[in-house]
Order: sequence, then structure tokens, then C-alpha cells
Amino acid sequence: MTPRVLITSTSFLDTPGRHHEALAAARLEVERARGPLSEAAMRGLVGPFDGILCGDDALTRPVLEKARPRLRVIAKYGVGTDRIDLAAARELGIPVGNCPGGNHVAVAELAIGLLLALIRNIPREDALVKAGAWDRLPGRELAGKTLGILGLGRIGKEIARRAAAFDMKVCAHDVYWDGAFAAKAGIERKETAEEVLRAADVVSLNMSLTPASRGFLDATRLALLKPGAIVVNCARGAMVDQAAVAAALRSGRLAGYAADVVDPEPVAPGNPLVGAPNCVLTPHIGSRTIESVERQALMALENLLRGLRGEPLATPVGLA
Repeated sequence: MTPRVLITSTSFLDTPGRHHEALAAARLEVERARGPLSEAAMRGLVGPFDGILCGDDALTRPVLEKARPRLRVIAKYGVGTDRIDLAAARELGIPVGNCPGGNHVAVAELAIGLLLALIRNIPREDALVKAGAWDRLPGRELAGKTLGILGLGRIGKEIARRAAAFDMKVCAHDVYWDGAFAAKAGIERKETAEEVLRAADVVSLNMSLTPASRGFLDATRLALLKPGAIVVNCARGAMVDQAAVAAALRSGRLAGYAADVVDPEPVAPGNPLVGAPNCVLTPHIGSRTIESVERQALMALENLLRGLRGEPLATPVGLA
């Protein structure tokens, strides 16, 4: 019997690359749905599938319980698994795989791009020129500024490497500290996230979304930042109190906020960041480059096919 799979990742579906040839060669019965999908939408779909290749869809316990007993594998396109109930998947015997190391270059490059767009007023100047104005707003230079990185994993390290090329000083905090990398890159270790906030001119959020990091950047922590600081968020929208960030932007306490993520996604009507001054937003495109999509799509497809064959996944998560 031909395995039947559900693919919801729009990056996988929409971006050309070798993964489409590999999917065709696998001779699966494929149903496509455009995510990210809510719990209700996923519950309406699951049941008749042997495998799911997902994006940022809600794979909650009720969804996974309905997906059994047929579902044999979940292959996450991308790295973050905060939308998957890993404990439930483990209890139900459904292996989950993701794509570590597939997107760190792409996300780091976007983070630097967002920072440059913000600090040099690029979106505002573009809009002014196209409106017939010639208003040359003063920007600032990155050279000599201190970049504070919260989460010195793969993406954080790539951002640090690029910041060094701009002659920025770098400090960071991470529970799992890579001392060898930090020493080689000249990164100052801060013992707490709050110390990073106090020291930095620019803060880059690169932590994983966990119960502890949800709502991390709230009004209290925003108050720790230097007046005129900038925040870049290419991690998860739920890490910040969006209303508090918008208020800090309006008051001028925060000079700028650039993010590739909001909460919820897609952006909802009335999101406080929409219309906030000095705020640059992109629609979660951090990993959406031709190169990154193909890398991650092939990794996700390998996990999917291995799971369908009953083999160990190449990059499993949630085993502990």
C-alpha cells in the first residue's frame, strides 16, 4: 500500500529545488495543505495519513491522538518544534525529526539585513523618495556599537561572525556556553540575560521558545535597555510583549524594533506593532532562501521517508 502523507510547509511547497524531484521519486500519495494551520484545522485533516511533513502547524495532543494509529512520523521543516507537543508524540510512539543546521546562515543574514534597514532608515527613506520627497534622515553606524546576543547557538554564532565584520563589540548569554567559540570570536560572556540587556546598543533575540522564554522581553526588561537601543527578533514573536515593545517605540525609549516574527502568525488585525514607529517587520522569511529551503526540505524529506520505513530518523528530536 502506497504511504499517504500530508505536506503543509509552504516553504517546501512553493520553493523550487531538488526536493521536488526527490519527493516525486519517492512515489508517495501526497496531500498538500497551506500552513501554518490551527489545531482545529489540523484535527480536521489528520487521521488518514502515514506521515506529516509540517511547518509551524499546531500539532497538539488532540491532533496527535486523532492522527493515531496510522501516523508513523512527523518531519518538521525547519528547526523550532514549539508548535509540536513532543511529550504527547513520545507517549504515542510517533517519532519527530527536524532540520538542525539547515537555516542558520539564512537567518543570520536576514538579522543583519533587518538591523541595517532599521539603523539606516532604509524602509522610511525608500518610501519618502518614492513619494517624491528628498528627506535625508540621519542614521547611525554599527561600528563601535555593542551587540548583545541572547542565545549563542548556530544562528547566534553566525550573527556574531557577521557583527565582527562591522567592527561591533559582542557580548552574549546562553545557558550552554561554547567557551572555545566565544574566545576565538572575542565574545564577552554575560552571566544573565539582564546583563546583556544593560550592556548592549543592539540586542538580537535568538533563544528557543520555551515556557521560560515566552514573554521574555516585557516592560520590565525593556526598561533595562539603554535609551535608544535597538532590538532584532528573528526567533519567535511570542518571546516579546508586543504591546510593551510598541509603547517603548512610541515613547522613544526604544529606538527601533525589527522582527521576522510576530505572535500570532500571520499578523493579526490590531497587532500593536503594525503602525508603531521605527518598526520593521517581515513575514517569517528568515530561512526562506533558495539554498536554505532546499537544504531543509531534503533533510525533512529524509526524516519522513525513514520514518515511513520504520528506520531511525536522521535528526530526531524529543527522545529524552
